[in-house]
Amino acid sequence: MSTDKIFEALASAPRRQILAYLSEQELPAGDIAARFEMSAPAVSRHLAVLENAGLVIGERRGQFVVYRLVPDSLVNTLTQFAFEICPVGGPLKRESRRARKAGAG
Repeated sequence: MSTDKIFEALASAPRRQILAYLSEQELPAGDIAARFEMSAPAVSRHLAVLENAGLVIGERRGQFVVYRLVPDSLVNTLTQFAFEICPVGGPLKRESRRARKAGAG
């Protein structure tokens, strides 16, 4: 995996926010678009960059593509740690954790 692709992916605030939100649950692209008030094409472009950098995986399930973090990525491991203390990523990670727990209950 090219480090240039990883740095390009992480250079965008919306992509870092998407990674923070995906840190606690997998989500279809439409749910990501709704959470961040982005158009579907904008979310698709961001997800394509993240996928191309090896940070997320998209899996087709019926008519939806569900995205999740690549679990064995060192970059994702490091960003998970950073999201805990990040003033933007931390709240998104906690919101995602609450949403996951609410959906499981």
